Amino acid sequence: MGISFPPEAPASCTLCPRLVAYRESVQAKHPDWFNGAVPSFGAEAAKLLIVGLAPGVTGANRTGRPFTGDWAGDLLYATLDKFGFSKGKFAADPNDGLVLTGAMITNAVRCVPPENKPIGEEINKCRPFLEARIAAMPKLKVIVCLGKISHDSTLRALGLKVSAHPFGHGSRYDVSVNGRPVTLLSSYHCSRYNTNTGRLTAEMFEDVFAAARETAG
Repeated sequence: MGISFPPEAPASCTLCPRLVAYRESVQAKHPDWFNGAVPSFGAEAAKLLIVGLAPGVTGANRTGRPFTGDWAGDLLYATLDKFGFSKGKFAADPNDGLVLTGAMITNAVRCVPPENKPIGEEINKCRPFLEARIAAMPKLKVIVCLGKISHDSTLRALGLKVSAHPFGHGSRYDVSVNGRPVTLLSSYHCSRYNTNTGRLTAEMFEDVFAAARETAG
């Protein structure tokens, strides 16, 4: 019988030795940071689940909340606010009082990786938490994946073939979660690199969330 994973990894998760070593090296320099497996943000009753890549070292690894404390979060939370998925003012601080409404944010890999690049083994080891996170959302209607790693890992978490569902900005697939229909949307990741190079514009990002809003209802 396989091990049953919870939707959230323990903050001191030890599944990936390389990530643990990196996390501990950061903690030695910044003991007041979160420095752990970052939990999802939002309520399980949400209709929308956003799946990012992994915590940024000075973002979520520092603050303990997904996409909080770096540029990617500035764009993501502004977009969520525009489409009615949040209440309150985002101040890049986990104590800013921001509340997600009908949305939850998680990551394909819960611990910060060196250079923001998790390796395949780490993505695979963390996937059971993603599987459990998705399965624990009874009202889920839409999943938005940010970037190809998120897209591919989510497909595998759903038991689907990546080759049959190629990643692309604005790609859309009809999938099933616990026998219920769910729409899988994907976007280029809202990283500073993608926005600075013009690969992703705010308008392109908003198009994906407009589709998510329409589908989630």
